[in-house]
Amino acid sequence: MWLLPISMLVFTTLLAIPLSRYLAWIMDGKYHAPGFFRWFEQRLDSGPQDWKQYTAALLIFNTVLFVFGFILLCLQPIAPLNPRGLGILAPSTIFMTVCSFITNTNLQHYSGDQHLSNFSQIFFIITMMFVSASVGFCALTAIIRAFRGETKIGNFFVDMWRVIIYTFLPVSLILGVLFIHQGMPMTFASTYQVSTLEPGAMGTDDKGQAKQQTIVVGPVAAVIPIKQLGTNGGGFYGMNSAHPFENPSAWTNFLESFAMMLFPFSLVLMYGRMLGRPRHAAIIFVVMMVMMVGTIFWTIEYDTLRPNPGLTAHSDSKTFQIPSATAPGGKRAITFPTVAGLPVDQHLGNLEGKEMRFGTSAGATFAAMTVDVTCGAVNCEHDSLNPIAALSPMWGMWVNCIYGGKGVGMINLLLFLIVGVFIAGQMVGRSPEYLGKKVGAREMKLAMIALLVHPIMILMPSGVFAATDWGIKAENNLGAHGFSEIVYQYSSASANNGSAFDGLGTTYGLNSNPNPAPEAVPWDIGTGLVILLSRYLPIVAPIALAAFLGAKKPTPFSSGTMRDDTPTFAFLLLGTIVVIGALLFLPVAALGPLAEHLGPIPFGG
Repeated sequence: MWLLPISMLVFTTLLAIPLSRYLAWIMDGKYHAPGFFRWFEQRLDSGPQDWKQYTAALLIFNTVLFVFGFILLCLQPIAPLNPRGLGILAPSTIFMTVCSFITNTNLQHYSGDQHLSNFSQIFFIITMMFVSASVGFCALTAIIRAFRGETKIGNFFVDMWRVIIYTFLPVSLILGVLFIHQGMPMTFASTYQVSTLEPGAMGTDDKGQAKQQTIVVGPVAAVIPIKQLGTNGGGFYGMNSAHPFENPSAWTNFLESFAMMLFPFSLVLMYGRMLGRPRHAAIIFVVMMVMMVGTIFWTIEYDTLRPNPGLTAHSDSKTFQIPSATAPGGKRAITFPTVAGLPVDQHLGNLEGKEMRFGTSAGATFAAMTVDVTCGAVNCEHDSLNPIAALSPMWGMWVNCIYGGKGVGMINLLLFLIVGVFIAGQMVGRSPEYLGKKVGAREMKLAMIALLVHPIMILMPSGVFAATDWGIKAENNLGAHGFSEIVYQYSSASANNGSAFDGLGTTYGLNSNPNPAPEAVPWDIGTGLVILLSRYLPIVAPIALAAFLGAKKPTPFSSGTMRDDTPTFAFLLLGTIVVIGALLFLPVAALGPLAEHLGPIPFGG
């Protein structure tokens, strides 16, 4: 049970160390590219850019990417590689999908195997997965150069080329071959018709003949490597990595878990190598690892090692008093009767919504890891986690810096770091410093702007949807669990994570669908807007912060300088993340998973 997460973390860490050296070598331009690649790279290089030009190039590129993606999805009905004749998605769903995939969020309000043709999977999904995953990588590289005091922080388009061609593409190719070997489909075919072992299991036609089962296939092995390596998470199938074609074996489950952690781990160490401060990066790595281990332990402890309280007996009747203006004494008694348990053996813990091919702890482990690195892929149903266990993936999205995605997780942690050194400086009466530069009012304002965008984009829409029919009609469960579904949706959107509780009715589907989810359009538009705002503001502000801080003259090191490569600094950073995260999100945690865990039958009774 514990061997699985331990082996994953150790194996990924060991490979992240040499990979970080390779990444620093690539992003510092110390490589000698082959002739054709070098020629193409020279065509892309429009010259060194300062932070404003780099940021403008990043934003303009993403704007063009949005238009390109929207057109591609609109072409689905008339494009090739569509033997099933799938029509166009609903306009609001196209908007949300494009917002999701250009921002590396990959939150899906559709089911890939039901709503997308192979053309859309290849030219939209795979393309966006490679490109969007590179944006955060490039942004972190630009920040590192700015911290080094460079006024010209590289060229965005050259950096994109380096990330895609020299990092993502070769590793994806290796993983793709391994996945094909394990039985993952890789074909231009779209469906197969097969007879079931039990005749008539799929029903009968008008003539009374047994129907065949339709099995959807496609270029799955091309999608899944970059889905995991790019911490994209958007699955080829609606069941994502719980589907036997998308995750055929325990070996592929291990590889997929390793793949989604590989680059987030490596980029933290690359940060230290490029800055010439490997000890500082090691401290940050350890802080992130402590938080990741904590979330994994919490999820396994409260889900894998605990039964599902909804299936257990509650032999005692409970009476609660609630305020009531019309009841005598101003209180009304509510009685919850005894509940009989179901005849389910739960000695292996909560097995609801789990894929048992990978072991009992695989679902809980994957659930914690996928949000810690903002991947969003799932191999179990998060909606079926025990309520208190579901707090772990929510926490991972709320703090949004436990390794995080490629580059963006490290950027988010830098915001907490700047706030932490500022608080520490005020406590000892000394000007706060980072990397030998004084942190001033301008840097703090930018850090706070970027830091506060995230909770605002979670709490504000969650409150609006929870208080209106938009959320109430979409909930699959009432009360605290329904509220958790709403909060999880916007936590995933704001964190650019992409996983879901899957209890909300948010799917419109194809535009011809006569029975879409009643509130699908508000969810599409609301989620898409949150994704866009939560993606670019927290990237642009840190780039400006790094440019302003890097331009300052270094201050001489003295006995009063707080070192950034000591255990004291690690505790400061960890404490800052925990305290700020708790202050921002404890109220919604109390209204959602904590209320469900401690509340009345079946959970808290």
